[in-house]
Amino acid sequence: MALSAAPTTAPDATADQLAQPLEQLFDNTAVSDDTAPSAADFDGSGSSLSAQDLAAAGWSPGATLTVQGAELSWPRKVPGRPDNVRAAGQPVHVTGRGDALAFLVAGTGEDTSGTGTVAYADGTTTDYRLTAPDWRTGPLPTKAVALPHINTPGGQLAEQARLYVLTVPLAPGREVVSVRLPYAGDLHVFALSVRSGSPGWTGTWAAGTSGHPAVGPWTDATLRLVVHTSAGGPRVRLRFDNTFAGAPVRIGSATVAVQAEGAGARTAPVPVTFRGAAGVSLPAGAQAYSDPVDFDVPADTNLLVSFRLAGTVTALPVHRLAMQRSYVSGPGDHTADVSGAAFPASITYWPLLTGVDVGGGPGSVVLLGDSITDGGRSTADTNRRWPDALSDLLRSRSSALRYGVLNQGISANRLVLDIYPGDGTTTVQGGVSALNRLDRDVFAQTSVRTVVVFEGINDLLAGVGAEQVAAGLTEVADRARARGLRVLAATLLPCGGEPRCTPALQAERGELNTWLRGGGGGFDALLDFDAVLRDPADPGRMLPAYDSGDHLHPGDAGMAALGGSVDPLLL
Repeated sequence: MALSAAPTTAPDATADQLAQPLEQLFDNTAVSDDTAPSAADFDGSGSSLSAQDLAAAGWSPGATLTVQGAELSWPRKVPGRPDNVRAAGQPVHVTGRGDALAFLVAGTGEDTSGTGTVAYADGTTTDYRLTAPDWRTGPLPTKAVALPHINTPGGQLAEQARLYVLTVPLAPGREVVSVRLPYAGDLHVFALSVRSGSPGWTGTWAAGTSGHPAVGPWTDATLRLVVHTSAGGPRVRLRFDNTFAGAPVRIGSATVAVQAEGAGARTAPVPVTFRGAAGVSLPAGAQAYSDPVDFDVPADTNLLVSFRLAGTVTALPVHRLAMQRSYVSGPGDHTADVSGAAFPASITYWPLLTGVDVGGGPGSVVLLGDSITDGGRSTADTNRRWPDALSDLLRSRSSALRYGVLNQGISANRLVLDIYPGDGTTTVQGGVSALNRLDRDVFAQTSVRTVVVFEGINDLLAGVGAEQVAAGLTEVADRARARGLRVLAATLLPCGGEPRCTPALQAERGELNTWLRGGGGGFDALLDFDAVLRDPADPGRMLPAYDSGDHLHPGDAGMAALGGSVDPLLL
């Protein structure tokens, strides 16, 4: 886990003067060709990463990898040559302004944690702490990529190897001139960069990846996804994520348009490019941002994001519960079609697309939640999720900042327990835990200013106690504050009448809500959603007018009440 930057300390001019590019410090060889496994020794026992596995994942030498919004380069080294540095306090030349430092790392032993230092152009420094998960046993839910084999002198093992991208916050507004690595000899660094922090952009729509299921199969198909904007702006860019994947996926072309009806566009779709090219290949675990394009994005409007998948695709990262129909064509590039006639099939999930940004604006609010935030049990195709109602409220108040509202709810998601294991193709699509997706789904979101966490009921339903949920909420608050974010919590809704909502569970829920109302977790503010929806005559149940009928999820009226209850000044 990457921890917060420590308070400013005295400058270290010597470190800045001695700093070298990272690749000049490489002193360890992690990658071997499958035909010559003895040419590398990543962990001191002769084991190494497979060059063929890396290439199959799209991680070829010199490949540009964007992960968590940070652009990193896989070392441009042939197998058997030094390709990483063991952290031993070396000063590294790296420059830029941004919100975080990003490290591409893995651990190979017990000495994988240490404190390093960031030096800034104004002569100040800040400390950071970095812990690299183990390359063979580290958690899959937070890995950047997992490879299927490990090379050894005695032969190849069918055992997964893992690589991780970790970020640590930077002092706002200061220009980085060098970074001193920690003293941790089993912490290996492959790449390092400054994440820019998306200045000049506001997130208008986002969706978290809930799993990596089988799809289609689709051959040379065009997907036309319907997404709903919160904020408007004069420019647009798109974000695609190949999260949890083991192989690259290629987008042949992409466009954006305002929806007319169904799969039909109001006017001719506008093409977007990727580093000037019509298409882009997304390595396993990586993402791609389109180039900015002049396009007037209205607020509170459905967009059509169309992209052609090159070749045959059988599995993709998706957001399962879209509460919105999108469309699939037959073979061919139909991204520029105005008519929806070429899109005979529909889907109710969002593959690959995870974000739409607009130019300008004050930044974004991220809502981290489960199926209630995801809009479960609201009316499909009508944008009646409570995040939509909050966006409506912000636009209606002249005194409120017109933040983009980014819905990071995932149906069935839990705060502290993973549903999806973080790797592999499976029907399980409840996402990794909120704690394990916090870096990707909150801190890496475009121009995030505030986060609201509304999670925990699924943990209680799974048998997790209120004390453990409270500890998870406190961790969210602590990590968000370390990033300079404002962080709010919401109380858990009444669930009386739902068969699993036993008196014991209601007691745990009440205990947790009482703790939150008393200032537990140290949140900047509390949204008392329990008080908004509960039945005054029976506080353990939702008011019938707000209940969708399953006694766990609000219906349309309940969603509107939640979004409308938020005081914009709290954000």
